[in-house]
Amino acid sequence: MSTGSAGGTNLEGASKDPQTLHAGSSHFTPATAGLRGGTGGRSPGGWSIDDLPIRDELKGKSPYGAPQLDVPVLLNTNENPYPLPEALVARIAERVADAARNLNRYPDRDAVELREGLAAYLTKSTGFPVARENVWAANGSNEVLQQLLQTFGGPGRTALGFAPTYQMHDLIARGTGTHWTQGPRDDDFTIDLDVALAAIAVQRPDVLFVCSPNNPTGTAVPRETVLALYEAAQAVKPTLVVVDEAYIEFSHHDSLLPLIEGRPLLVVTRTMSKAFGAAGLRLGYLAADPAVVDAVQLVRLPYHLSSVTQATALAALEFTDTLLGYVERLKAERDRIVTELRAMGLDVTDSDANFVQFGEFADTHAVWQAILAQGVLVRDNGVPGRLRVTAGTPDENNAFLDAVRAATKEL
Repeated sequence: MSTGSAGGTNLEGASKDPQTLHAGSSHFTPATAGLRGGTGGRSPGGWSIDDLPIRDELKGKSPYGAPQLDVPVLLNTNENPYPLPEALVARIAERVADAARNLNRYPDRDAVELREGLAAYLTKSTGFPVARENVWAANGSNEVLQQLLQTFGGPGRTALGFAPTYQMHDLIARGTGTHWTQGPRDDDFTIDLDVALAAIAVQRPDVLFVCSPNNPTGTAVPRETVLALYEAAQAVKPTLVVVDEAYIEFSHHDSLLPLIEGRPLLVVTRTMSKAFGAAGLRLGYLAADPAVVDAVQLVRLPYHLSSVTQATALAALEFTDTLLGYVERLKAERDRIVTELRAMGLDVTDSDANFVQFGEFADTHAVWQAILAQGVLVRDNGVPGRLRVTAGTPDENNAFLDAVRAATKEL
């Protein structure tokens, strides 16, 4: 399946000529819906990336990312649509001003106060006691994943995931020289335990990824399944099992965080990008046995987490209750999207995230294009016959649902 190869899928026509991207649309033209960002291609000297002596496992790949188009409704990158409240913005300004007075000094390299705050949040939100020693933070959950793979993966080692899943697992594995392999999911995008156990026995992974809720499908993985995967992996060899909970605050189910107790090779990763509405902050973190926290510090860059980042994250943690109130609104909107799409006769994957996967379409790109023609940008992750939409504000979701109705009538 194409989503299993991170960076190897050209998403949503992003590599197509912008002059033809919106052909046939009476609403948007290249002038009104242009791609933002770099275009790639050859340098003035005539070189392209294919001419460079890059590592073999990176050849033929494309950078991870979604098209960025200037359209009225952006529902393609799973961002929280609600801006931070003004009181929090003011508190961030205060904390950052304090940090700025000492920018001539390096930041707290161990991020002690921040890790204490994150531990307190995890303890309060899950009921499972977490200490600072159990927590590590970095620049986005992707850097956390990278540090884990730098520590437990690398040349001669293997990482295993279940596709379709978060493409960065594959991409970061390749970037760290870790061999990437994957097992399939069932037609309903759940993990078939028997198939997964067989894959573990054959592949003998050093790192095993379990994304719950899973991106791009939104499906949660049952606690019993994660336990069975962990035990099977340890029976083969000492294997780090990474439970990626980037979207857990949106789930109908409880966090799997308590499973770290008594399981020194089980790690739960989180982010402040989604539930905390702080995608621009780039703050991710993990919870695990203190030995794992110590281990990842072997590969961290010096003073990797800036004083400004730490100050901003601490301010956001002060407003946890307010920000999680927005999460409840988004959960209700997510469920409304599921209900209304199903009422249109579409097949919708059960979602425990802030997005919804829907289909099935004979020509996925044509449907994506037709929705875009109505001014709404959704995501084509390469899952055959499926698209993904982020839950937005009520008005944004209404625009999306109207666009789907129009698109499905046209096609």
